[in-house]
Amino acid sequence: MKKALFSLICLLCAQIAFAQKDSLAFDEGNNYIYYRVVDKPTLSADTLYKRGWDFATAFNPSTKPAKGKAESTLNTSGKFIVYSGVSLMRKEGGEISYTINIQTKDQRYRYRISNFVFKPYQRDRFGNMVPIPGIEVPLEKMSTKYGKKETDNYLDQIASFCINTASKIKQAMDKQPVVKKTEPVKKVSTENW
Repeated sequence: MKKALFSLICLLCAQIAFAQKDSLAFDEGNNYIYYRVVDKPTLSADTLYKRGWDFATAFNPSTKPAKGKAESTLNTSGKFIVYSGVSLMRKEGGEISYTINIQTKDQRYRYRISNFVFKPYQRDRFGNMVPIPGIEVPLEKMSTKYGKKETDNYLDQIASFCINTASKIKQAMDKQPVVKKTEPVKKVSTENW
C-alpha cells in the first residue's frame, strides 16, 4: 500500500513538472511566449492601464516601464537566475532576460512574456558565478547549444517564473492586496507574579 501511494505521489509530481513546460507556447515568429487574455467587466482601459503601470513599476523597480507603440500598451523588462544541477549540487547556470508587454482595452487586458535570452554563468577567480561576457543565446536556440536535459530544466524554471508572474499580474489588475498574517501581540500581566 505504501509503495502504491508513493508511486502515485511521484506520478502527480511528474505531471505537474511537465505541465509547467507546456504553458510556454510559440508565437507567429516561432519564439517562446507566455500569453494570456483576461476579461475584466466594468473596468475601463485607463483604469487597467494605470494598474498595469503600477504593477510594472513595483515588479521591477530597477527598470522603468515604457509606453508601447500601440495605444494603451506598456513594456517592461528584467532578468532572473536559472539553476542547473540537482537539488544538493545546484548552482547558478545563468540568467534569463525577458520582456513583459501589457495591453489594455475596455473590459479586458492581455499580457505577453517573451523575448527570453539566456546568458550563461561561469565561476570567476574569486569563486563567484558571473555572466560570461559576449555570449547570449535566444531560448529558441537553447537545444542546439545545450543538452536536452539541461534545456528542459531551464524551460521548466522559465515556465514556473511565468506562472508566478501571471498570478502577480492578475492580483495587481484585481487590486487585491497581499494578505499578511498578523500574529497577536502577547501581553504580559505584571500585576500577578
